[in-house]
Amino acid sequence: MPFKVKRVYWIYDVPGGEKRGGHAFKETWECIVALSGSFDVLLHDGTKEFRYPLNRSYYGVLIPKMMWRTLENFSTNSLALIAASTKYSVEDYIYDIEVFKSLKAQ
Repeated sequence: MPFKVKRVYWIYDVPGGEKRGGHAFKETWECIVALSGSFDVLLHDGTKEFRYPLNRSYYGVLIPKMMWRTLENFSTNSLALIAASTKYSVEDYIYDIEVFKSLKAQ
């Protein structure tokens, strides 16, 4: 990976139809892997959206800073592993997609 891992967390027990994520990071890079089951990673660069279906534990998605991310279409018993380049900081999060798009346009 192009960064030193400073935080690892996982997402599990997501009910069918629910989404996770829905934010961007100002500085954090992440690598997301489906350790079990499957889900889709949707990325938005401020202009275009990209969808990456994950369903094998040997594939992952590398997400650079300033990319909007949403995880959806979770299968039963899916498990997402996320490795991040920074420690947790609430100040690093962008929760409003319109704010994100305006920052990307600058």
